[in-house]
Amino acid sequence: MQPQAFYRAVADDFSAVDGIIKKQLTSRVPLVSKIGDYITSAGGKRLRPLLVLLCGKALGREGDDMRLLAATIEFLHTATLLHDDVVDMSGMRRGRKTANATWGNAPSVLVGDFLYSRSFEMMVELGSMPVMKILSQATRIIAEGEVLQLSKVRDASTTEETYMEVIRGKTAMLFEASTHSAAALAGATPEQSEALRTFGDHLGVAFQLVDDLLDYRGDAETLGKNVGDDLAEGKPTLPLIYTMREGTPEQAALVRKAIQKGGIEDLESIREAVEASGSLEYTAQLARDYVARAIVCLEALPPSEYRDALVELSEFAVARTH
Repeated sequence: MQPQAFYRAVADDFSAVDGIIKKQLTSRVPLVSKIGDYITSAGGKRLRPLLVLLCGKALGREGDDMRLLAATIEFLHTATLLHDDVVDMSGMRRGRKTANATWGNAPSVLVGDFLYSRSFEMMVELGSMPVMKILSQATRIIAEGEVLQLSKVRDASTTEETYMEVIRGKTAMLFEASTHSAAALAGATPEQSEALRTFGDHLGVAFQLVDDLLDYRGDAETLGKNVGDDLAEGKPTLPLIYTMREGTPEQAALVRKAIQKGGIEDLESIREAVEASGSLEYTAQLARDYVARAIVCLEALPPSEYRDALVELSEFAVARTH
């Protein structure tokens, strides 16, 4: 499956969004523009603005407002990345050094604040109260998700239910906000709006499940980040939670100890344990289930190439290797 296909459906709009992002990054303080440009030009998938554009077109709405909304979503996402990398003390993202590893924590946090602020200026420019309500609530929920995750670091008693609450907040919420706000801006029917909101949630959950799976099945060069990062930080993700719950006593003890102390000294043993316990296949199947449910939600949209592109994008989310 070629991801270019679903980007091609909105190629002109996507190019226009890039232009808006570059324009909105300008600041009278050169370091702000420099760090902002560094992280936005890092070659990410930009799935969230893509979702905005595809959902808008699937509902028959396009133009400058939808493009501005897509750029706003990307600014919110980029701000969370800057802050996350500082919190996680990450040194690598998308195949190169993180902003905090290059310029330090303080500038990274402050530029993240700048991007949040700029995104809210762009929301005001849109002039849509429903969109502002969706995105402001999403920003709060994302912050709560990150704090919840932080509170569970090195906590080997974390349940699958709590894990799902974390990923719904920290990752799925912005997917949901992307599709839901696009529906609001496009004047969707209540049924279509709810269907797209649910679609975004399910797709976001699946996306994070695959991310957590790849932390044990991927390689650093393909992923663009260090394999085992979650383990190093003591994050109890689903592959680890399942292994502690369903694995042998030895496998469970190995994982529990690794979460409690953090670090990647036992990474290879952990990778073997999560594979042998069946946790990676369990995680992959759960991701496939969520994507299947997401695709069903799209039946609320009229048939079009844009709806087809949303289906392809959903399938790509669980088939990807990085």
